[in-house]
Amino acid sequence: MKRPRIWHGGLLTIVAVLALSACSKEVADTEKDAPAEQHTEMDHSSMNHSSSGEVPATLKNAENPMYPVGSTAIIKDGHMEGMKGAKATIVGAYDTTAYIISYEPTTGGQRVENHKWVIHEELFNPGSAPLAPGTEVKTDASHMEGMENATVRIDEAQQTTVYMIDYVSTTNNDVVKNHKWVTEEELTKKQKDVGAV
Repeated sequence: MKRPRIWHGGLLTIVAVLALSACSKEVADTEKDAPAEQHTEMDHSSMNHSSSGEVPATLKNAENPMYPVGSTAIIKDGHMEGMKGAKATIVGAYDTTAYIISYEPTTGGQRVENHKWVIHEELFNPGSAPLAPGTEVKTDASHMEGMENATVRIDEAQQTTVYMIDYVSTTNNDVVKNHKWVTEEELTKKQKDVGAV
């Protein structure tokens, strides 16, 4: 009577192992065949969070910015992890046209869509501002790897005050110096306004 029980238990173990193997393969195949659009979020890991602080010679200081140089503000709309909710110190304030752009990195890799921001003064021979959406022009901005000398497509133009800021990342406490750029609309004076965005 014992033999059938042992044999029966062994058979159940084999069946269970085979079932688990098939399940694992199915999960792996599902992940492998997942639609590409799930992985198309823009990666800002190659973005130069800090900069030398140099600005184009033709860039004009804002005459009466909402956030004067030396003042502080809260970043309510950040372009990358660690920005939103961080306290920013204003390093520079400039009146210009800011652009949302898309481009193929000169270093290769995935096309970058809807990058914020490049300013008019960072474009090669752009002519008069603002440029119309769809316009293609080269930039000498180096905010991200592969951006400098890239041909960019203008997606949106915004006449605004842009700010160069210092801030401490809310995710890893890295100190970021002379970050380019945030617009006036992306800053607030009140911490409570951040959660409402």
